[in-house]
Amino acid sequence: MYHSKITGLGYYVPDNIVTNDDLSKIMDTNDEWIQERTGIQERRHIIRGEDTTTSMGVKAAAIAIERSGVAKEDIDFVIFATLSPDYYFPGPGVLVQRDLGLRTVGALDVRNQCSGFVYAVSIADQYIKTGMYKNILVIGSEVHSTGLDMSTRGRGVSVIFGDGAGAAVMSREEDTTKGILSTHLHSEGQHAEELALQAPGMGKRWITDIIADNDPNDESYYPYMNGQFVFKNAVVRFSEVINEGLQANNLQVSDINMLIPHQANLRISQFIQQKFKLTDDQVYNNIQKYGNTTAASIPIALTEAWEKGKIKEGDLVVLAAFGSGFTWGSVIIRW
Repeated sequence: MYHSKITGLGYYVPDNIVTNDDLSKIMDTNDEWIQERTGIQERRHIIRGEDTTTSMGVKAAAIAIERSGVAKEDIDFVIFATLSPDYYFPGPGVLVQRDLGLRTVGALDVRNQCSGFVYAVSIADQYIKTGMYKNILVIGSEVHSTGLDMSTRGRGVSVIFGDGAGAAVMSREEDTTKGILSTHLHSEGQHAEELALQAPGMGKRWITDIIADNDPNDESYYPYMNGQFVFKNAVVRFSEVINEGLQANNLQVSDINMLIPHQANLRISQFIQQKFKLTDDQVYNNIQKYGNTTAASIPIALTEAWEKGKIKEGDLVVLAAFGSGFTWGSVIIRW
C-alpha cells in the first residue's frame, strides 16, 4: 500500500478587501466588537462578475498544479469541497475539469462545509493508498458574501465570513514514513440545525415556497448559527480529534511542528493553542485577514504557512476542522 503526499499548494483570494470599519457603515457594528469576539480585522469579498466559487478554485488549482510539477494530463481525479457552488447542480468539480482542460477524469463534490477540505483530503488519501489514482486535485473554495444578510439583523454571522479558495495536489508516495499518516472523521447530526442554511431545500422550503410567501422577515435562506453552542462544541471536538490523530501514530503533542486549524474564530484557535501548550510558531492563523472561508480556510492557511517557510521537510503537520453538520476531523502529515 502507498502513502499520499501533498506535492503542490496554491490559493487565491479576491482583491476586494472589506474591513470592519467598512461593515460598520452598512450595519450596527464596529471594529472593536468584531475583533473582540472573532479576532477578524478584514475579509475578502468577490466583485460580482469577476469571481465565482469555481473560478477562484481554478486559479488556486492552477498554482498548485504548477508547483507540484505534475502535468495537467496526469491529474487522475478532482475533489471539490464547498458549501457555495455556482449552481445548485451540477457541482463545481466538473466545471474545474472543464475550465482547467483536464482529461475526462472523475469529479467529486464534497458538502461538509468547514470540515470539507479535511474530508476531501481523506477521500483522496484513500484513493491513492489503494492504488486507484496517482495524482488527485483537491480544492476548497467559497463565496459567502453574496449570500449573507448584510444588515444589522444578520451581523452575528455576516461579519465572520469571507471569500477565497485553496488547492492541493496529492500524489502517490512510496516512502510510507512520509505524507499523510492518518485521517480521522466524525459527525454528530443531532446538532445539524445549530449551524445551517435551511432554504432553499427540497425538505422544507423550496424556491417556490419562498416566492409564494414573499415574506420580508423570512430568514430561512440566510445562514443561522448558534454561536455559543458551536464554540463550546468546537473546542471539545478540536481537542479530541487532534489527540486521536496523535495517538493513532504514537505521537505526542510535543511532536507537532505546525497545527493548521480551520479558521472559524481566532478565539477557538487560541483556546486550543493554550490547551495544548503550543507556541505561536506551532500554530498558523490568518483569520485576521480573511475571515472564515469555510472549506477554503485550511488550504489557504496551509499554503501561506508553507510559502513563509514555516513548514519544512520532515515536519509533523496537523490539520483540524470543526463545523456545520456537526462534522469534524483531523489529518496527520509527515511533510
